[in-house]
Amino acid sequence: MTGIWDRGVIFAAKSRRMAKKYRVTLSEAEQESLAGLIRNRSSKAPAVKRAYILLAADENGHKWTDEKIKKTYHSSIRAIERLRERFVEDGFEAALNDKRQKGSGKVKFDGRVEAQLIALRCSDPPSGYNKWTLELLADRLVSLNYVQSISREKVRTMLKKMNSSLGR
Repeated sequence: MTGIWDRGVIFAAKSRRMAKKYRVTLSEAEQESLAGLIRNRSSKAPAVKRAYILLAADENGHKWTDEKIKKTYHSSIRAIERLRERFVEDGFEAALNDKRQKGSGKVKFDGRVEAQLIALRCSDPPSGYNKWTLELLADRLVSLNYVQSISREKVRTMLKKMNSSLGR
């Protein structure tokens, strides 16, 4: 395959679009670390599956095709590509360990917000409306400065948790 080589990434022209292919090249220490991880952990652990895939994709070792890796380790081609990319871009540890999205931690609302939601729900709806909607409740919680932001889905789950509904 012809292309431009840059930090383990080959940029190849494919019918007017650019496709990236990341190549995994493990050092001997990384290979030994992966082999040790495979020996010492449960075979169902996600890190072990990633270790097997990295070893299989290693240019210095097995050098399997993505299709063979997919069939052997029951993974999708896209997941294998993402793992290769994470290895090249973020390094060995990042590829091996579970990647968590930053800022995706759950925002927990305290009892005060839940109490205000119930109080709003039990009050009369705004003029021009027959009943409260999830959107109206969410907007009112924000406008009364009980929360900075809240989705209609979060309002729904809070009401469901408290066995309350929008019907009267």
